[in-house]
Amino acid sequence: MKKIGLAWQILIGLILGIAVGAMFFGNPHVATYLQPIGDIFLRLIKMIVIPIVISSIIVGVAGVGDTKKLGRLGGKTILYFEIITTIAILVGLAAANIFQPGAGVDMSNLDKTDISSYVDTTEETASHGFAETFVNIVPSNLFTSLAEGDMLAIIFFSVVFGLGIAAIGEKGKPVLQFFQGTAEAMFYITNQIMKFAPFGVFALIGVTVSKFGVESLIPLSKLVILVYGSMIFFILVVLGLTAKIAGVNIFNVFRILKDEMILAYTTSSSETVLPKLIEKMEKFGCPKAIVSFVIPTGYSFNLDGSTLYQAIAALFIAQMYGIDLSMAEQISLVLVLMVTSKGIAGVPGVSFVVLLATLGSVGIPVEGLAFIAGIDRIMDMARTVVNVVGNSLAAIVMSKWEGQYNEAKGRQYLEEVRQMQQSKSA
Repeated sequence: MKKIGLAWQILIGLILGIAVGAMFFGNPHVATYLQPIGDIFLRLIKMIVIPIVISSIIVGVAGVGDTKKLGRLGGKTILYFEIITTIAILVGLAAANIFQPGAGVDMSNLDKTDISSYVDTTEETASHGFAETFVNIVPSNLFTSLAEGDMLAIIFFSVVFGLGIAAIGEKGKPVLQFFQGTAEAMFYITNQIMKFAPFGVFALIGVTVSKFGVESLIPLSKLVILVYGSMIFFILVVLGLTAKIAGVNIFNVFRILKDEMILAYTTSSSETVLPKLIEKMEKFGCPKAIVSFVIPTGYSFNLDGSTLYQAIAALFIAQMYGIDLSMAEQISLVLVLMVTSKGIAGVPGVSFVVLLATLGSVGIPVEGLAFIAGIDRIMDMARTVVNVVGNSLAAIVMSKWEGQYNEAKGRQYLEEVRQMQQSKSA
């Protein structure tokens, strides 16, 4: 009997989930039965993310063992992230200005979703600015950071610990071997957890469709189409040109990340694919030290899809209320988004929290977010895919920039992926 690949299994789960959600639209029992399945899958992923990040970074950094090299890599990485996310914001503003998605929207027909939970989160993080983000990178208590899932603090400790292992030479080898074994064991567990992915996808998408229904998209269809179109443009043109400059074909990156892109899209969670991104980029010729540093850091500093969406959503709400933002106000919006998108990265519902923290500063009513909260999940699916592709490409670009990319290994892995995909389709 022919084996169905993971990507097809996830796709089947997606289609069945949409069908069940549409069939039982408005039925609260769908969430009662399906939500636990989706939650279990997301919890399984979250369970393995931190051990993989810690072990991979420690092994990678201990392999480099050079503080100057690591500092240079960190500086280049942050510079690259800032350039790409700024371009994403500008693309979002340009798209919203050209197509005017909020112009002429009849607000009386739109569903006002409660956004009080997002407001509470924003108030909690209002003082959490860009400078404080860098202060909080240094953990005061490692175990607190682990319990709270504070990824930047965990990355900082792992880098320092890896340098410590490298500095003590032979004495550090047993510790290094322990973390090497931990990383390999966690990657094995990841592969086992991924077998549950189709069920998780089925449950999560089924709950979403049963709550909001397909018809909830109609009043805001122009916004949804513009967001998706802008995301496709950004991936193919901006990231495509970036990949070409780095000497990589963006479609080869798509081929390698096919399963991860489908999974990220259906779950709206970048965390679900973090372990596999690290594993695949290593196989694609990027050194462990670079991959294990760049990709986890990018999850806080390189959310291209999120920043692009935030720019479009901000102008959409302004247009919906008939507010005409001047060029100076739009430039101000860009500068504020550049800061707030980093300052509160990692907060649940981050795109909404960033928008709530940003809109008031440029005179846009935050209440307008209530009109798009109901369909946020639909747009979140697209921006998650952009975030995943953007961070994977960042690992390749940094590897090339550092002159450590293994071309032969990359070509060999790409050929293996091609042959495996051809054998499955044959």
